[in-house]
Amino acid sequence: MTLILFNKPYGVLCQFTDPDGGATLGDYIPVKGVYAAGRLDKDSEGLLLLTDNGALQNAITSPRHKTAKTYWVQVEGEPNADSLQQLRSGVTLKDGQTRPAEVRTISEPAALWPRQPPVRERRAIPTCWLEIILHEGRNRQVRRMTASVGLPTLRLIRAQIGQWQLGELQPGEWCRVDAPQLRAGRQAEHRAERRTGQRAGQRSRRGKPTSRRG
Repeated sequence: MTLILFNKPYGVLCQFTDPDGGATLGDYIPVKGVYAAGRLDKDSEGLLLLTDNGALQNAITSPRHKTAKTYWVQVEGEPNADSLQQLRSGVTLKDGQTRPAEVRTISEPAALWPRQPPVRERRAIPTCWLEIILHEGRNRQVRRMTASVGLPTLRLIRAQIGQWQLGELQPGEWCRVDAPQLRAGRQAEHRAERRTGQRAGQRSRRGKPTSRRG
């Protein structure tokens, strides 16, 4: 059984090929036979899990398991108590009411890397960081939730899925968690087997997303 933790850079598709020539998982992860357990939008960043085991993939992604997913979200505007409570209680989207979520304001994460391209912020409008923990996974859910309370998402980073954390992985880096660790249910050790994909190296030379902190 294989489980890979990957820090997906901005602009990378959660698939191994793209007929249009865009950046994909195949540019970073040379391991054969693994596939993403869940997805991240092209314009989102952070933790993505990949596995070669169908049962594990189902355990991570099935709604009935309600696996917690933690996001760091930079929004435009400053939330008030009412908008935070709406997000916590559940908001009504086109595909129905969202489940209750854990939501709090946070400082900008200390370990955060610069995004390439940078986030476009409007000088006259403040921004704020939120930590949002969901137990479901709808299409572009976090972005739609914050927009529904008047707080457009500027940047979205997934920091944790269940027991697995992003840790010190930089954009384009991945690490492997072996089967004994999975069976024991222990925290993944992110510092071991850290690797950087070919695409990350290429982009660092062009001044685009890299696997190192800027």
